[in-house]
Amino acid sequence: MPMVIEWKDPGENEIVYRYPIEEITWGSQLIVHEYEAAVFFRDGKAYDVFTAGRHTITTLNLPLLTRVLSRIAGFDESPFKATVIFVSLKQFVGKFGAKTQTTELAPLYVRGEYWFKVSDPGLFVNKVVGGANAFLTSQVNEYLKGYFNEKIISELSKYSLVNVFTRLREVSFMTRNALYEAFRALGIELVDVKFDSIDTDPEWRDRIFFLRAGGVSGSELLRMETIKEASESLGKSSGAGFGAGFVLMSGLTQPTALYPQPALVICPNCRSQVPANSNFCPVCGFNLRQVATQPPALSASVCNKCGASVPPGSKFCPNCGNKLA
Repeated sequence: MPMVIEWKDPGENEIVYRYPIEEITWGSQLIVHEYEAAVFFRDGKAYDVFTAGRHTITTLNLPLLTRVLSRIAGFDESPFKATVIFVSLKQFVGKFGAKTQTTELAPLYVRGEYWFKVSDPGLFVNKVVGGANAFLTSQVNEYLKGYFNEKIISELSKYSLVNVFTRLREVSFMTRNALYEAFRALGIELVDVKFDSIDTDPEWRDRIFFLRAGGVSGSELLRMETIKEASESLGKSSGAGFGAGFVLMSGLTQPTALYPQPALVICPNCRSQVPANSNFCPVCGFNLRQVATQPPALSASVCNKCGASVPPGSKFCPNCGNKLA
């Protein structure tokens, strides 16, 4: 009676099944049910793949494995050694949850679900079942969860915290595309990905609140955080009095390029700095309008000895020292 190789009564959530007998006889009957595939696996590599149907094991329908066995003396003898891996082609759901960091090293927590199905059984057995030594469904699920978390951590670390929260749809779309390609390399079709939550620590969440509300710009938020850190640092340092802290804080809190400062002039009476549009000096009360209405100063005179220019009111020539008339 020929040997029958079959995956009997697979569980609803079962992804893989390793047939327990590895001594396969020629002429054995391989039964592959709908939404299943059977892969012949030997020496750490997948060979021939069978889809749904009833198959008689011969050298004709095992061309890849036969080529390997042909290099072994007596390959046509029965039985030969190989492992039959059954793979379910149904759709399954997995959960993911990971912690990553954004470009500014802000913590980011993501959680959700993903739906997948095996699209290339041979590649799947090579990469996951044989490659990761995951011959049980629980081992496959654990491997895929870790693989998914690794890839999503890598992808989200390329974005800033602001982009993740303010452009979530775009970031999610780009991340999904990258994950689809990563799973395709395992012989798996990633059907869909759903983010249940994306969050960060409370202090970083407050920053996002300000930025999304439009209350402050990114640079203004950074300036505010610098003020906070500077004040905390001054409070902890020994010998830092109120004066030093006040000077530093006032310098940081001054707005930059928001309100232009008025031009200043010198009061001719008390030498104080006075706004250029003042009519009277706010310090001594000198009438600044009379300065504006005075005739312009006389041009410089000339020394009668050396001919050099002499400022008005000079008693001696600044060039030769001649006493002026």
